[in-house]
Amino acid sequence: MQDLSILMRLRLKRLRRRIRLSEQTYFRGTGRRKTAIAQVKLMKGKGAVIVNGKPLEEVFGIDRLQSTVLEPLRATETTEKLSAVVKVTGGGSSSQAGAISHGISRALVNMDESLRPKLRSLGLLTRDARVKERKKYGLRRARKARQYRKR
Repeated sequence: MQDLSILMRLRLKRLRRRIRLSEQTYFRGTGRRKTAIAQVKLMKGKGAVIVNGKPLEEVFGIDRLQSTVLEPLRATETTEKLSAVVKVTGGGSSSQAGAISHGISRALVNMDESLRPKLRSLGLLTRDARVKERKKYGLRRARKARQYRKR
């Protein structure tokens, strides 16, 4: 009897979750750059971008990084129509901004497939695969060797 009530509660919780998700439609996109990973939820709104629970301006104080994040929205002219909620981990501030931009681009394509050529031509859908090269033994860094002395 008790097991039955637990099962019923679990089913009710799942039903509630489905209802909440269907009420507020959003589009997902995952962006990556170096070691940073950004999970983006794009929904109808007034252009607010929330990164890890804080406004964009608070997380990225540098204008260049803010413009990197907002570039896909500006390119598709949806800055004032859509809001984004972002969870980003890893990397530094520059790679996080690149990852968010990549994630927003992917979410825009999930929302409207006709935006793909525009974003593709600007290079916003291409994942920048450059990562730091590993350090090799006998060297100071990946490729830097000790100074050679002939005499």
